[in-house]
Amino acid sequence: MATVIKAASTSTAPAHRAAAVVRLAGQAARACLAEARLSPDTVGALINVGVYREHNTFEPAVGALVQKEAGINLDYLAHPVPGAAFSFDLMNGACGVLNAVQVAQALLDTGSTERVLVTAADVHPSGRADLDDDYPYADLGGAMLLERSATAEGGFGPVRSARADQPSATAGFLRTVGMGSNGRRRITVRREPGFAEQLLDLATEIATDYAWNEELDLRRTLLVSSRPTADFPYRLAARLGMSGSSVLAPQVPGPARGLPHTAAPILGYLQAVEQGLPEGVDQILFVAAGAGPSAACVSYRPQER
Repeated sequence: MATVIKAASTSTAPAHRAAAVVRLAGQAARACLAEARLSPDTVGALINVGVYREHNTFEPAVGALVQKEAGINLDYLAHPVPGAAFSFDLMNGACGVLNAVQVAQALLDTGSTERVLVTAADVHPSGRADLDDDYPYADLGGAMLLERSATAEGGFGPVRSARADQPSATAGFLRTVGMGSNGRRRITVRREPGFAEQLLDLATEIATDYAWNEELDLRRTLLVSSRPTADFPYRLAARLGMSGSSVLAPQVPGPARGLPHTAAPILGYLQAVEQGLPEGVDQILFVAAGAGPSAACVSYRPQER
């Protein structure tokens, strides 16, 4: 049996209003479950992979707060099936969703649960990314429900990841010294000179090796890439010898300013489904690259919906 995407959804913050990471992830989770026509109590595990949060909050685990926001198995005595759901955070920047897919595959393969919900959301520490021209990311949430298919055809392939030896290409951190009274509403995002080239080199290497090892025909593949820079997916496609029509760069919907971050693979998948795969294309290659520098990739063959 294969691991497949049962449903997916994204959420954005209303214009000129503060965003909250738990609310965005929870909204996406509820919409995802509604699309799947499933009760929240049918989810056995929730993996949250967002990084940036209002007020730079790191405890408690945001995954547990998202679980509560989405109403997932809040009373395991009243709803004993599938048992007490558990949730946790998995933080690896832009690669987080693909790492979560890998964990979900293990949980589903062993029968630990029947469904895994992956959530991702990032917001500016002030809750207003639109007011900070130097902050590169949009306030965006996403959710993706994974389950086992009744057949072995289609679904996700194995997830592969890699990390470069050189120092971090890009990093976000809180300056604790001299942060002042507004420190929790700020974040420093530092990008090393040539960071985009470092990420391109790593993403090209891992995608090329993946295509070779998994016998993936890139001529029949749609590339869905993260966007550490606006043109990153197109430059990666060019390095892989793929045409411009075979690449999808996730676009944040509505008035939100900035690029998608951890929720980019979910957003890209939804936009690929909405647009339809190009003629002659029957599979997707997800590639993500970010802090570390690190990169991850996984193939996905959609089943009939």
